Parts: sequence; C-alpha cells; structure tokens
Amino acid sequence: MNTRAPLPPSADLDGHTPMMQQYLTLKAQHPGTLLFYRMGDFYELFFDDAEKAARLLDITLTARGKSAGKPIAMAGVPFHALEPYLAKLVKMGESAVIAEQVGDPATSKGPVERAVARIVTPGTLTDSALLDDKTDAPLLAATQLRGRLGLAWLNLANGDFRLLECAPEQLGSQLERLRPAEALVPDGITLEGLEQRVPAVRRLADWQFDADTARRVLPEHFGTRDLSGFGADEFDVALAAAAALFDYARATQRQSLSHVSGLHVEREAEFLRMDAATRRNLELTETLRGEPAPTLFSLLDLCETSMGSRWLRHALHHPLSDRVACAHRHAAVEALIADQGLTGEGLARVLRGIADVERITARIALRSARPRDLAALRDTLARLPELRSHVPGGETPLLAQIHADLDAPLAPTTLLARAIAPEPATNVRDGGVIAEGFDAELDELRGIQSNCGAFLMELEARERERTGITSLKVEFNKVHGFYIEVSHANTTKVPDDYRRRQTLKNAERYITPELKAFEDKALSAQERALAREKGLWDELLETLAADILAFQRIARAIALLDGLTSFARIALRYDYCKPVFRSEAGLAIEAGRHPVVERQVDSFISNDCDFSATRRMLLVTGPNMGGKSTYMRQIALIVLLAHCGAFVPARRAELGPIDGIFTRIGASDDLASGRSTFMVEMTEAAAILNSGTERSLVLMDEIGRGTSTFDGMALAFAIARHLLEKNRSLALFSTHYFELTRLSVEHPECANVHLGAVEHGHRIVFLHAVEEGPASQSYGIEVAALAGIPAPVVREARRRLRALENREASGGPQADLFSALPPEAEEAPPHPVLEKLAGIDPDALSPREALERLYALKALTR
Repeated sequence: MNTRAPLPPSADLDGHTPMMQQYLTLKAQHPGTLLFYRMGDFYELFFDDAEKAARLLDITLTARGKSAGKPIAMAGVPFHALEPYLAKLVKMGESAVIAEQVGDPATSKGPVERAVARIVTPGTLTDSALLDDKTDAPLLAATQLRGRLGLAWLNLANGDFRLLECAPEQLGSQLERLRPAEALVPDGITLEGLEQRVPAVRRLADWQFDADTARRVLPEHFGTRDLSGFGADEFDVALAAAAALFDYARATQRQSLSHVSGLHVEREAEFLRMDAATRRNLELTETLRGEPAPTLFSLLDLCETSMGSRWLRHALHHPLSDRVACAHRHAAVEALIADQGLTGEGLARVLRGIADVERITARIALRSARPRDLAALRDTLARLPELRSHVPGGETPLLAQIHADLDAPLAPTTLLARAIAPEPATNVRDGGVIAEGFDAELDELRGIQSNCGAFLMELEARERERTGITSLKVEFNKVHGFYIEVSHANTTKVPDDYRRRQTLKNAERYITPELKAFEDKALSAQERALAREKGLWDELLETLAADILAFQRIARAIALLDGLTSFARIALRYDYCKPVFRSEAGLAIEAGRHPVVERQVDSFISNDCDFSATRRMLLVTGPNMGGKSTYMRQIALIVLLAHCGAFVPARRAELGPIDGIFTRIGASDDLASGRSTFMVEMTEAAAILNSGTERSLVLMDEIGRGTSTFDGMALAFAIARHLLEKNRSLALFSTHYFELTRLSVEHPECANVHLGAVEHGHRIVFLHAVEEGPASQSYGIEVAALAGIPAPVVREARRRLRALENREASGGPQADLFSALPPEAEEAPPHPVLEKLAGIDPDALSPREALERLYALKALTR
C-alpha cells in the first residue's frame, strides 16, 4: 500500500478554533499518518483521521462542535488502552503519530502545548506490545540505479543494520527472505512486486536516496572516519538506500539510535542461494496456505526464549555457505547432546527464566524502556552465572565463545539490583519503581507519605477527645484531599477553628489549620517524590546506555545458545544424525526422512539418495500420491538443515559443495500479476535454468503439466537436457512423462528412480519406497478412484486408456514423442529449396527472372 496522503485542510488556520489550529499544525507536519491527539484521559482523532480510525478500529465516530463553520468529526480511545489499537493499526500497515501534552495546564493561556512524543510505523516498532515475540519486523529501503538494486534494512528492535546490492530480478527472493514490515522507495521508480509483498510502502523524495549523504552521516553516527572499515565504500546504490532509511528511522524515533553501532554488508555468496519460490515450496516458516504450522520452523522451535526463536527463524532463511562455520555449529550441537545437563533439562530450565535482552536493550537506547523491562534485565543478568555453568566446556570453539560472551558486566548488574524495586509498577508515572534505599531524598519524601496514616489516626483520637464527638472521622480522598467528617447530629459540638469543606446528605466535612498544613506538606511530598523518581529513572537509562554493546553481546550469545540447544533437543528426540561435509561433488544420504511429514503420519518410510560427479540427475517417476514430492523436498531440507548448522533426519548424510537450492514444485497462478499457472511454472523454471550451477541442488516437479501433452513433454525433455548438459546441477526431476526416462540411455549422468506401488484388484497400495529404475505405470485412474471419482467415470477412463494404449502400440498418433529422434538429429538440416528461397529478393526480379528462378526451384524437388 502507499501511505502517502494529501495534507489536511490547514491552509487557512484563521477560521479554526485555537485547539484545532494546534491540531492541524501538527497534522500538516505528518501527512499520511493517523494523529492521536492527547486530551485528558483520551487520545482523540479529528476530521478525516477520525473517519478512517472509526472504520479501521471499529470505534465510535461522533461530531462535536464546529471549527471554521463545519462540524468536527471526532473519534477517540482511552489513553490506557492505546497499545492494542496501535497494534491493530500496525498489522494493517498503517502508521500513527502520538501527540502528548507537554505544557502545564495551570499556567497555559489557551490550549495546553502539545508535541509529538513518538511515531509508530510498521517497520520502526520496538514496543513489546506491538511486536511478535518470534518474528522480526525490519524496515527496508530499496532503490535502483544503473541496472543494480540497492537494499538497506534495519531491525530497530535489535540495532542490526545491513546492506546488499544485487540484480533487480532478485527483489522477490530478497523480500521473501527479509519479510520487511515496511519499505521506503523513491518517488521516481517502480519496483515490480514490492507493493504486493510488503504490507506498508512509503514513497519518499528522490533526493533522500543519496550515497554521499550516507558517506557523511553514517561515519558521524558510528564515530569512524569513513565507511571503509565496514567494506561499504563501493556500494553506491545500497548506500543511497541506507541514507533514506537512516534518516527516516531517526525522524520516527526522535533519538540518536545509539544501539545501531555497526553496518554489515552482505555478499550474495554469504548464504546458500534460494529464490522466493524455493522458500515457499519448502515451507520453512509458513505453509503454502500461509499458516504458521506445520512447518520446519514450528517443528524445530523448542527454544525457551523469544531471542532464540528469532535466531532460529533467521537461520532457516539464511543457510550458511561457509562450511567451516556450519561445522562449528555441528560441533556445538554435538557437545550439547553429550552434555548431561541438557538431557536433565538443566540448560532449558535456566533459559526459561531469561528475558528478551535484545529488545530491552533497544528500548534502553531509545529511552522507551519501562520499569518491568529493567526488572527483567536485572533478573536476567543475575542468572547469567548459572547459565554459563550449564554451557559445556571442552574444545568446541562456538560454545567457548558463547561462554565468554555470557559474562555479565559488573557495574550495570549492581546498579539494577540496587535501583529497581523488587516488583516495580508498570509505569514510572505511578511511582514505586525505584527501590527503597537507593536515594535518600526519595526515601525522605516517601516517608512523609507513609507517615500519613499514623498522623491521621493520632489526629482523629485527639479531635474526638477535644470535641467529645465519638463518631468523628479523619479521612482522605483524591478529589477533596484531607477532611474531618462529622454527622449532622453533632455539628453543634464543632469547635470554632473548624472550616466547612463539603456538605453531604448525612454529614459535614471540615478542615482545620493543622490538617491543612499537613495536607499541603503531604501532597507536595507526593508530587515531589514522583518528580524525583522520574528524574532518577531518566538518569538510570542514561547510565545504562553506556553498556548497550555489552547487553547486545549477551543477547546474541543467549539467542545462539538457545537456538543450538533447540537443534540438540530435536536431534535427541527424533534421532537425527550429524552431517559430514566432503570435498567431492554430490550427496550421499542414507535413510533420509522428511522432518515435518514424518511427524504427521504413523509410519514414515525412509529413503536413500545418491548423487556423484557421474550421477547428477535422478528422474523420479511413480504414481500420484506415491511420495515423489515428499522425497524431493526431504533431500532439499536435509541439505538446508546441514547448512544451518543442525543435525539432519537421516542415518547418514555426506554433502559435497552446494551453493544454492532451487525448486519448481506445485501448481498455482498469480492472478494479481496476470500470470497463469503455466506461466508461473515456466517463469520459475526459467529462473532455475538461468541461475543453477553445477553446485546447485535443483528440484523440478512435473514440468509441462499446464499445456498440451506434446508441448509439455517437449518442454520437459528440453529442460531436463539443459540441466544435464549446461547447468550440470544436482537435479531431482519428477515427471509422469515416461518417455523422459530414455534420457538415461544417452546421458550416463542421468539415472531413473521410482516410488514403488502395487495394485491389488482395482485398488493401489503406495509403498513410498524409492527404487532404482523407471516406474511401470502412473496409476492415475486408481488414484482418481481413491479420491472419490464416481465409478462410471472411472470405468470410462479405463476403457479410454486401453484404447489409447492400443493406438500407441500400433504406432498411432500417440506414439513415443522422442523414439523417432536420434540424439544428433533432433533439428533436421534445412531443405535446399528453403535455402534458395532465403536468398531471393522478389522485388528485385523481372517477370522473366522470377519464372526462371521458379523452374530452378522446381528442379530441386525432383
């Protein structure tokens, strides 16, 4: 969606009331966003914003008073219930501006001064109430220049800032990988598919995308001379995107973004290549229907912390190309499995009490942390020594690094233990956040308040004795303050120094000089205590900001440890093996299983897979429902898990060099882009043929189904040959065109395998076992009968099948498409007549010359 909107009707403010002038001035500064304007206990929206909010949030729309001669449309939400409404708006891709009262109502002439306190957009969220615990919501900026796509993205909730330059056609793949919550793009360009894939798209002025601005602003922020230390100097297009992104993030947060402490430039070879279709087809984090389970992530996520779950999600979408780094993760998982503390749930138990340090750190940096954030951070820092004691030692480099990174910094640990109350209030404005004994002045002011009860009891006893009124009460409420209450029957006994404060139905309330003096002192102490506590809180956040890098180090270590622990627990629970990397090309998988499908069925049949330098393509045939797609996907998932650093569902797995995973599986159209199912199929196949290398793992499932039999068969044959001869990828090629199985005759690197099935009467039993050689038949009619196709239709289909098979056997129109094509003669040489015709220019010939040429061509046909 495009969040741009025209400016509000504020060109002529003179006709509006002073309050509406203030509102419209703020609104003009933030067009395209909903302005929540604080008025007492409510946040109000006016004019078009009110109408839009009422529709989106299902709140009441009213009209109150007039401004510039027109009724003011108005809608509002209670101030204490704002967060759920903001969360709902953010999920819809909307943005909001929160304007708070900053002036003093007692001294203000006219409307109390208001200012923007925060801006909430889908890509700049840090509040725990607005974020999914297990999912990141990065802000992305994208631009295109000189045939290159520049991307910059920032996860404001943890300070991770990254750049990438790639070919423009890779935009879809990058969006599927990053899943940005909001995207920034220049007004002057169109990026195909962006608005369909990103919930919120904001267009900015072209001049904001400027690489020179990034080279000036970013080093100033990082405290460096230039960007050469980050390896970013030569990435002009990505830096242009970074300039717009960084400026937007600072404007929305109104802070310096101190937790954004570095810049990482991603290289295309850093992770295994996977396009958008592959990520969807493998159902890594959501099913093909868009549901969160059952997926690979939902199976593997045994993490005890939200940081670990987010690390795991990221790891599944970013399988490492660096096999040394993968091996370090494998070694760590192996050590965790061997550790007795893991099987005894010791490590998991400690992790269970760890807070989301990563996001708390971001809120400290942005000065938006709440009291319970710091209480959770305090408790987590206190648990770190115990957590470190459960990290296995030994010679495992990754675990040794985690152990070192979990060392809690002494100063902030001590400070938080002293400063934060054991059970702090939710908000600083309520008081009760700073611990007793931390500040002498605060303790003194609190003491005055706590002594109120004793003073009032003593005063009540003295006044009863002085007046003789045994029913006299000394009490307090927030509206009227302190008072002495006397029933109407005893008002004649009231002393002269009593001054009437309030008359009730059955009693009178009074104040005395002594009680008034105490009231002033007590109420003043309460206000001063709240102000003192707020000042101490701000000082505390400022002090903790100096330790942001240490907190980020601890957060990364906890997330990694939790993710690796989840890998280990899954491996123990489901009998996964440690994969082995080898230098020779190919794959050797023994008794491999599909990690998700095996948990959904009662009995799963494991299967082997063998690729080598001389066996690069497996042509997979067999019946529908026989398990071809499951078999292919499980090979891809085993490879992916190995490169994520996890153990894999197999008895043995040896992997040669792999640079990418590409899949063409399933049938779906793309109506929004005007593409049919067959067009989508061919587009995905084209991407694989243009990207696959001899180190790529390719899955091709049922190519050519969306067109006529002969067209589909010819395309499948040509694509398979191209994969064999040009790409030379490790390919699993599933097909129902049995004619393709003859490829193995002319291409020794191609082997036939099939999924077994047996027929019993007119029923079929799927064996789900992969066997060498081609399948004998497709069993399509038997599968149709299992699906519930009416019996007469099934009988007619069998009769038609027998007729077609008889025609094929007699060399009829359905004869083998490729049987008459020798390998070297698939393209026949041109006929001599055609060659002569190609050299004739009819416009340059006289009638006699044309007739002579015609006789010459006639002679060539004899």
